[in-house]
Amino acid sequence: MGEYLHADLTGAVIGAAIEVHKTLGPGFLESVYETALARELELRGIPFVRQAQVPIHYKGTVVGTHVLDLLVADKIVVELKVAKELTDIHTAIVLSYLAATKLQIALLINFNKPRIECKRIAL
Repeated sequence: MGEYLHADLTGAVIGAAIEVHKTLGPGFLESVYETALARELELRGIPFVRQAQVPIHYKGTVVGTHVLDLLVADKIVVELKVAKELTDIHTAIVLSYLAATKLQIALLINFNKPRIECKRIAL
């Protein structure tokens, strides 16, 4: 079994998200979890950008912009959700983020469960 791309970094982000969920539990707005996770990443010395804007190109023209919840170390897209269930549309959106950023790894994290739900998505 091979090592996952950016495994240490994704593991560190998941660990930070677990700490946020353990401390806050489910039931808050997504923006609360984003702020708390940003603080936890700061405390752990993990570089990130909140609400990073990524242009969407179509045949040489910018046709829109994605806004990422978190971009960690210019390597990992992190999408946060507060949903009853993660669905295929959540995965499709994250895949579009990866295509727009030309990155290979994303984490889709759902805080609205008794136990945090994390999905690693790779291109």
